[in-house]
Amino acid sequence: MKPIHHEITNDCRPVGEILNQIGGKWTVLIINVLSGGPMRFSEIKRQIGGISQKVLTATLRDLEMDGFLTRTVTPSIPPHVDYELTELGQDLQGPLHVLGQWALNNRPKVLEARGRYFAAHPDAVPQRKPRLAPSPRAAAE
Repeated sequence: MKPIHHEITNDCRPVGEILNQIGGKWTVLIINVLSGGPMRFSEIKRQIGGISQKVLTATLRDLEMDGFLTRTVTPSIPPHVDYELTELGQDLQGPLHVLGQWALNNRPKVLEARGRYFAAHPDAVPQRKPRLAPSPRAAAE
C-alpha cells in the first residue's frame, strides 16, 4: 500500500473539530445504541451503563447541536422524550464501524507498543489517563 502524505492545511482544522466531537468517550456508544431506532433517555442510559445522567445529557445535547440526532418531546405527564439519529448520524455509522474494526484489529499492537515504551522509560508518567490498559507504574500503585 502506498503511503498517503498531505500537507497540513487549514482544511485539517475542521477535520480535527469533527473528530474531537465524535471521538468523545460516550459518543460512539450513544450512536451505536441509537442505530436501533428512537430511544428514551432512560433506555439509552441503561443500555450504555456506567454513564452519569449529567454526562449523558451533555453528550446528547452536543450530538443534537451538531446535527447527529434529534430530540422529540411528546407532551404527556411525565413528558415523553425520544432521541433518534438524523441522516447525518446514520451516515456516521459506516465510518465508525470501519474505525471500530481498525481499533479491534490493532489494539494488541498498541498495547505492545505501550509496554515497550514503559519498559524503556520506567519513570515515565502517562500524560493522559490510559484507556486501553494501565501503565506498569499505575498498576503498581
